[in-house]
Amino acid sequence: MPVTDIQIERWLREDLGHHDVTNEVPGETTGRLVANESGVVAGLDAAAGVFEYLDVAVDPLVSDGDHIDAGETVLTVEGAATDVLRAERVAVNIAGHASGIATRTRQAVDAAREVSDSVEIAGTRKTTPGLRGVEKRAVVAGGGDSHRLDLSHMVMVKDNHVAEMGLDGAIEHFAERVSFATKIEVEVERPEDGERAAAAGADIVLFDNLSPAAVERGVASLPTDTLAEASGGITIDDVPAYADTGVDVISMGSLTHSASTLDFSFRTG
Repeated sequence: MPVTDIQIERWLREDLGHHDVTNEVPGETTGRLVANESGVVAGLDAAAGVFEYLDVAVDPLVSDGDHIDAGETVLTVEGAATDVLRAERVAVNIAGHASGIATRTRQAVDAAREVSDSVEIAGTRKTTPGLRGVEKRAVVAGGGDSHRLDLSHMVMVKDNHVAEMGLDGAIEHFAERVSFATKIEVEVERPEDGERAAAAGADIVLFDNLSPAAVERGVASLPTDTLAEASGGITIDDVPAYADTGVDVISMGSLTHSASTLDFSFRTG
């Protein structure tokens, strides 16, 4: 989901309003996007796109996923001063937000690698409306997996479905409606229900809001061809314990909804 001109136009309109005179500055100028703290950079394509939309030349100096140090310049720009100044706040906000997500994701991945070389750290659909593409790409830049991008990418049978149709009935209901290429994931809240879900046709079993010990019991009961996922309030400090349970995936909403913004400054001249 690359950033589109329509998105950039909306971002700029939101910031500039109807009659911007603050940034009406004559002449040409140059500018630099500088990191004020270390972290993992992301969102540079979107930040560059904002400048390019206003015909400002951009030169990225690093790539999404790179580790950056405090004081490092990540991109430079050159163009009309008015356009550079009109783009800079939107670009800084996008890069800072995305880089904060990438940095938090890398921390979670590093925590998982303490005990497992294979478990995936994944995002969720707990994203900011209008920014899902930016946020999902930031998770990937940090070394994580995007998980499903939207509801069409995979069927997830949740507790509300089970309450309405029962576990077996819900799985059967959706299995009759999906393409052969669409996987079915089933959320369970008891370890013993994982085996039931797999037997009913689940491709992936999500153990939700369970302790690491309970998840480990659930994983042990699954067939070898059924993927196991853990989710539900998992923090970075919790990651090693869940990674040690044998799950294939740990999904964390906090990667996107609770990441701090990485601090950037924009300097002209």
